[in-house]
Amino acid sequence: MKKFAFGVDIGGTTVKMGLFEADGTLCDTWEIPTRTENNGESILGDIAESVLETIRKKDILPEQVEGIGMGVPGPVGADGTVYKCVNLGWGIFNVEQEMQALSGFPAKAGNDANVAALGEMWMGGGKGYRDMVMVTLGTGVGGGIILDGKIVPGFNGAAGEIGHIPVRDDEPEACGCGKHGCLEQYASANGVARMANLYLKENKCESSLRGVAPEDMTSKEVFDAAKAGDAVALQIADDFGKILGRALAQISCVINPQAFVLGGGMAKAGDIVTEAVRKYYVQYAFHAARGTLFKLATLGNDAGIYGGVKMILDENSEVQ
Repeated sequence: MKKFAFGVDIGGTTVKMGLFEADGTLCDTWEIPTRTENNGESILGDIAESVLETIRKKDILPEQVEGIGMGVPGPVGADGTVYKCVNLGWGIFNVEQEMQALSGFPAKAGNDANVAALGEMWMGGGKGYRDMVMVTLGTGVGGGIILDGKIVPGFNGAAGEIGHIPVRDDEPEACGCGKHGCLEQYASANGVARMANLYLKENKCESSLRGVAPEDMTSKEVFDAAKAGDAVALQIADDFGKILGRALAQISCVINPQAFVLGGGMAKAGDIVTEAVRKYYVQYAFHAARGTLFKLATLGNDAGIYGGVKMILDENSEVQ
């Protein structure tokens, strides 16, 4: 096995990059701007240039490098084909082939949420669980599916888009995807804030949350108030837990994971989030899946670069 590998997490504003030893030791991290002008034509070239510059600076020989693993904010097929990345301006093309041509190193790509899930399985909150689902609770709800230690990308890279599981038919507001009643409209940070504002508008009740302007309402405000015993906040937390717990119970009927790993900014609220979800998960889950564990992600914003490295190491070991 070669000594080094690079992990890359491509975001809409910055590209996070990491140099790793092949045993998973993180040597260095840095960021470069994501240049999205001209349909993102410079992004991969900038990444390749940064990799080559790092190799020169650290006196690493090219033959010591396993390759480059990348998380991409969009659907990626098993062969490395990207099926449009709106935030980057990318259309449909094979990102692995282009990166290999630009850098000279083997490259592997996957959807960023799936790659982050792989990172958590390898060195994070999911370590020791080769069958797991990562649930990212942030502005939206993302997901990543790992079975037998490998990413499940789906036919065209859309597996794990759990935020767009339909959970309600009577939702008048549209989700960002254009549908109505998607999971992330209730289980994301924005969704929790939205539910709180709607509850306060429709109900005459006392709550510390009434001191928060609707535009300033956040999931942190809600969960902090719930921890302090506010009845309205506790109700919103319970509603959140019921919707997400039921959705994860449905997922478990198909995936049957050992663990759900909860990450993203909202998961930082800790036990009040996991317990609200677990309560309803157990109620709705198939009896054989009720023992599924709930874990918190531990790698934070580094999960994507860890997953990228794990992906390229696994790819090269299969080839060999």
